[in-house]
Amino acid sequence: MNVIRQADLIDSVTRALQYISYYHPKDFIDAMHQAYLREENPAARDAIAQILINSRMCATGHRPICQDTGIVTVFVNIGMNVRWETDLSLEEMINEGVRRAYTHPDNVLRASILADPDGARRNTGDNTPAVIHQRLVPGDQVEVHVAAKGGGSEAKTKFAMLNPSDSVVDWVLDQVPKMGAGWCPPGMLGIGIGGTAEQAMKMAKESLLEPIDIQKLAERGPSSRAEELRLELFEKINRLGIGAQGLGGLTTVLDIKVMDYPTHAANKPVAIIPNCAATRHVDFTLTGSGPAELPVPEIDDWPEIAWEAGEGVKRVNLDGITPEEVASWQPGDTLLLSGSLLTGRDAAHKRMVDMLERGETLPVELKGRFIYYVGPVDPVGDEVVGPAGPTTATRMDKFTRPILERTGLLGMIGKAERGPMAIEAIRDHGAAYLMAVGGSAYLVAQAIRASRVLAFEDLGMEAIYEFEIRDMPVTVAVDSRGTSVHQQGPAKWREIIARR
Repeated sequence: MNVIRQADLIDSVTRALQYISYYHPKDFIDAMHQAYLREENPAARDAIAQILINSRMCATGHRPICQDTGIVTVFVNIGMNVRWETDLSLEEMINEGVRRAYTHPDNVLRASILADPDGARRNTGDNTPAVIHQRLVPGDQVEVHVAAKGGGSEAKTKFAMLNPSDSVVDWVLDQVPKMGAGWCPPGMLGIGIGGTAEQAMKMAKESLLEPIDIQKLAERGPSSRAEELRLELFEKINRLGIGAQGLGGLTTVLDIKVMDYPTHAANKPVAIIPNCAATRHVDFTLTGSGPAELPVPEIDDWPEIAWEAGEGVKRVNLDGITPEEVASWQPGDTLLLSGSLLTGRDAAHKRMVDMLERGETLPVELKGRFIYYVGPVDPVGDEVVGPAGPTTATRMDKFTRPILERTGLLGMIGKAERGPMAIEAIRDHGAAYLMAVGGSAYLVAQAIRASRVLAFEDLGMEAIYEFEIRDMPVTVAVDSRGTSVHQQGPAKWREIIARR
């Protein structure tokens, strides 16, 4: 009988969450590098390059891969012969590990968890509590798998209770384009089939903890219906041409995972959960000999890729930007932004729109400015700001028209596509939407030279900041005429792939 001590589990969870905040799994790096070498769309290839460069920087600098350091999910298999030496519950031990990891002074992680989710939505301050699944299994050890899941990819989760005769493949192929690019492809899709509604969801999430091995499966061939589905969906989803960051291209998914479970004769529950370009998970086993020791990757595991702006790049001074200059931009143009940039996301936008509706003056002047949809990580050491990658822009769509109409804002920066409502507002006001690469938060932060809070400090990471930036790379995703690269790109590459 092994004795598992309280301190060992707490320390191991803390180490694991710090570890996955800056180390991608090697299988992910290898698969992303292969996608980079294979990609033919320059815009998508550039996005993958930024993700790989960011990943290498985080591995060497020990700072978060993404500014969204995730909601913690933990799967625990507890041997029935284990004896615990603790005065805390399993949940309390795991949450103490989460608390220590997210407040670690050497690598502060962003606290994103809000209590009272349909009410006050107060930030818990330390990213607790985690979502914990536990099983009792034979044996005398404890196996723990820790993951940190970004909100952007989690928001694209899909579920359906299909009829028994319905095609899972047809349903998945119908859903994936509707997910847009807010889940930061290329990544993985986890699919759970069977059981009950909650079981299908749990299986979809748990399947994402498996390593990327679709190429090995293709070489040996499928041995079950689940493996047949993996191969069929992998091919057909990539033929949709969605591509990296939704810009169009050859690789939308790096792997498909499928888990299934017996289900009621009248049902076929199916869940899809995507994993983004900030794939973060690791497992460890406790045997009573002390806390987990996690292997330190070799930096040679990461490819050396240099990012270049390329020909035709336009340098933009945000401090002297004019509507005429914005109108000259074309969809797909690469811009290097310098000057003063405001930030703001969901909570700040809602507060600003509520103030405008009450006839109040905003605490910041937006006329002629650009606003960046971001919630940065707190800085450490001599940083002016921590990792500061973009958040999903579609969440701000409902605020876009009133902000543009009433403030004279000139443009916005975020990740992924904009919906029809936002595109119409951008067109009607001659504004623009620029896209930064999701999954490159530490790389983006290198362009930020100064940072200060201007308003709504009580909102924490959702406050309005002012950044001073130099050469921040972005792509014109919606121009002043309302043309969207997220509509043009995938359509073009779907046709190219279909002709092959």
